[in-house]
Amino acid sequence: MAAADQEPHVSAVRPRSYQDESYQHGFLGTVCDLQKAGVLQDVVIEVEDRRFPCHRLVLSAASPYFRAMFTSDMVESRQKTVVLQGLDADMLGEILSYIYSGTLHVSLDKVQPLYQAADLLQLDYVRDTCSSYMAMNVERSTCVDLYKFADVFSVDSVRNACLQLIHRNFVEVASREEFCSLSVNQLTEIISHNELDVKEETTVWGAVVRWVQHSREDRLHHLPSILPYIRFNLLTSDDTAAILDHLLVREDPGTFEVIRNVVQKRNPKLKPRLGMTKEMAILYNTESVYIYIYLFLSVMNPREGKYISCSYKPKDLPRATDVTVTSDNNIYILTHERESDGQLSIYKYNHAGNVWEDAGMSSVSEWQTIENDSTCYDEQLVEVDGILFCIAADAEGDSGLVWMKKYNRHTDQWEECSQLQLDVVADVYREALSCGSYLYYLGSIEMHRYDPSQDRWCKLTPPMMENEISTAVAMRTEIFCTDFNFNQTVLYDTESDQWQKLQGWPNPGNLYIDNVPRLFVLENQLHIVLICTSESQEEYIYMSWEFESLESRAVRKLS
Repeated sequence: MAAADQEPHVSAVRPRSYQDESYQHGFLGTVCDLQKAGVLQDVVIEVEDRRFPCHRLVLSAASPYFRAMFTSDMVESRQKTVVLQGLDADMLGEILSYIYSGTLHVSLDKVQPLYQAADLLQLDYVRDTCSSYMAMNVERSTCVDLYKFADVFSVDSVRNACLQLIHRNFVEVASREEFCSLSVNQLTEIISHNELDVKEETTVWGAVVRWVQHSREDRLHHLPSILPYIRFNLLTSDDTAAILDHLLVREDPGTFEVIRNVVQKRNPKLKPRLGMTKEMAILYNTESVYIYIYLFLSVMNPREGKYISCSYKPKDLPRATDVTVTSDNNIYILTHERESDGQLSIYKYNHAGNVWEDAGMSSVSEWQTIENDSTCYDEQLVEVDGILFCIAADAEGDSGLVWMKKYNRHTDQWEECSQLQLDVVADVYREALSCGSYLYYLGSIEMHRYDPSQDRWCKLTPPMMENEISTAVAMRTEIFCTDFNFNQTVLYDTESDQWQKLQGWPNPGNLYIDNVPRLFVLENQLHIVLICTSESQEEYIYMSWEFESLESRAVRKLS
């Protein structure tokens, strides 16, 4: 064959694309330097008589609001100075600092106006960060103010967090001055819930009276529309008679008629409030029926120091793998189906019937396995922002792989999430938990965070504990964990990515931990449960964390 007839040589080397991360970071740093030096600025943003020289290109790249302003036929696109209304000058300064540096500074005193500015300028990251910050820092002294703000701006995560705290602390919150600043719709939403922690329905009526009397002339006409949310079926005849004889009711014939109609109907479907029943907290005990005959569930009332133990026969519940308590106070367990070791089901606790029922979710299919692999999996169930995640890791630590799936309630399917490759496969005992809008996966010498919105893992500073982690729990923006002997307890600040050691257990010397310690959070307080053996007997010890020391609250001997 002639040389001209031969096919041209095709190179086996394919073209590639390269990404210079140092350039990306350096570019932003250079832009920030130009702003500080006042170089190449071509527009001035004026807010409340304060002037902020900026770059149109930078503002347009960061904010859809500015991009529309500078790239359209709007008059502002041709102006040297643009005056903005409805913005706080200090907040614009914070926004510009973020745009030019990528760093956002948030505090409770400025988070609301900062959110408003970000909402106007369409800065999703700033807005989402502010909402997460508010949701994680809801307190009894601020919950009403944050609830009103979240209600106006439809920030559901903050709104739900506030409602939950208001319900659980209704007596205290209703006595505060800011409670009377609620709108009628906000008031009725709060008192309509079953989760209201009151011992008597007259407490709800008293809160309504106080709200009306705060601005009697403007609010008295709202009383007939509020009264249907009072559960008269939970009141005694004497309580009802006292309400009918109240001055607010007697002076308004219309209100009297509304109450009489509501009382006559006495809707039996209106359930008792949360505080009218004994408040219980799930502790921890879900043991495999391959090891124990029964599955034990321990519940307690921390305020009274009372305990109740329930047991279930294997026929009533498949093999239990993990348990989680969700933000809406439902208890779910992850179980292996009897027919297949590769299938996982979700069961839900029926509080009223004290039974475990199928949660009505599709099964979690078996995990991806290595060829010819007989790996034993460590499986955990965690909720993040109302979504259940199922996590599985190599329990023997050989592969270092962590698999995860999330439940889509709309399709009733478990969807694959990004895998995590651990660096240290020897870190056998690991805890998965949620804090804010993230999922954290940590061991004693390695820690990672998963962002559900990005389906992405990132590595964080590990606790570097001397012993293996036994238990971990999140409270607000912090994570607490301790070892199996409760000798070393550490605190992690999720905002600063820093750890600090806390004071250990002041063991009197005659107690020995006989089971795995378990941390849990109830009413914004940290608690721990220990099963200890003394020289004479076994004791069930419940302890409350005081941040500086540990104080024994209640002791119950086990039979």
